[in-house]
Amino acid sequence: MKKLTEQISEKIKSEGLKVTPQRMAVLKAVYELNNHPTADNILAYVRKENPNVAMGTIYKVLDTLIENKLVKKVTTDNGVMRYDGIMENHHHLYCVECDLIEDYNDKELDKLLTDYFKKKNIKGFKLKNFVLQINGTFNKC
Repeated sequence: MKKLTEQISEKIKSEGLKVTPQRMAVLKAVYELNNHPTADNILAYVRKENPNVAMGTIYKVLDTLIENKLVKKVTTDNGVMRYDGIMENHHHLYCVECDLIEDYNDKELDKLLTDYFKKKNIKGFKLKNFVLQINGTFNKC
């Protein structure tokens, strides 16, 4: 199995981007934090090894990674932007008490929604995909 750094480097290259230390560090932070981190979370993580990195650099790299479909934005109800490194289709369970976001996969739900939109046949609309944010509270809050 390849090391995470090799996998990250290959992902960046696969999108035609130059592999830079900043891109490597930010994408590694998104993957290793694995909790839909904020830009502040990413900055704190990256600064452990690169203490002089600026917040502007983090945002610039995140924008590039988003544009090249290596990271997705996740907007929370409180307006804080979070980031997700899982590009495969999945949904989110969002805790309105503590802002925790958990990934949620459910093939049965996906099929139900796909079938629903096929049946509805909305004129002039073609379903490409759907991403749900399901709001609630976790017992641990």
